[in-house]
Amino acid sequence: MPMRPLSRLLLASLTTLALIAGACANQQKTDGSSGGTGGPQAQSTIEDVPNESTPGADGTAPAAAAPAFKTYEATEGFTIGMPMEPKVERKQVPLGANTVNTAAFSARTEDGTIYSVSTADYPEKLVASRPPEALLNEGKDGLVKQVQGTIKEESDVTLDGYPGKAYTVSSPVVGELKARNFLVGPRLYTLLVIYNPNHPNTTADGFLTSLKLVNPPPAITTATPDAGTSMDAGTLEGADAGMATDAGTTAPRRRKTK
Repeated sequence: MPMRPLSRLLLASLTTLALIAGACANQQKTDGSSGGTGGPQAQSTIEDVPNESTPGADGTAPAAAAPAFKTYEATEGFTIGMPMEPKVERKQVPLGANTVNTAAFSARTEDGTIYSVSTADYPEKLVASRPPEALLNEGKDGLVKQVQGTIKEESDVTLDGYPGKAYTVSSPVVGELKARNFLVGPRLYTLLVIYNPNHPNTTADGFLTSLKLVNPPPAITTATPDAGTSMDAGTLEGADAGMATDAGTTAPRRRKTK
């Protein structure tokens, strides 16, 4: 079943985050071969760092120290806890006659864990054409498909009254990831923590709940289309670096003037 044009649009910011994980993996991979026969096997791209801490009195090694989060203030109108100064990438994605502004903020700790938040600002008419639940689900499903993952758990969440989705995904491509999507006015927020499943992450929830909105816009009311009309996404033009989507044209029909 082909992905809806709107799903491809929502995937624009999410794809970048998956590629961030891949880029980090390319820098930290050691020998990727595996013994035995049967060909290569899928494995996490997050490095399996051995615990080199001095054993305690009971002979067990203490857990690695969790990173201390510092508040990062983005010009996009939010703050979030980051383990270090994040790498920032801002891009514009064409959408018909409009432009979708996107931004991604990511940081990788020494053990390879990736903390990332992205924003994508869509035309209000486009956001109003679909229920928030549909937009959030398409964003979630697009991310899961991108990393070839399986959802382990998911739930509905809110942020200052704005709707959101929280979910955990197991992926043979990037490892384990915890994510949250929030629809704040015309903006889609995507928060991700990607880590090695062999080392349970105790800091993910702290990061995912640290997002604070600064002067957020009002929620957008879903439009009720007239009978026989629909409001799908407009023209999507391809771009590189994971921020773009497949080309596809679906022009929205004009609503009747009452």
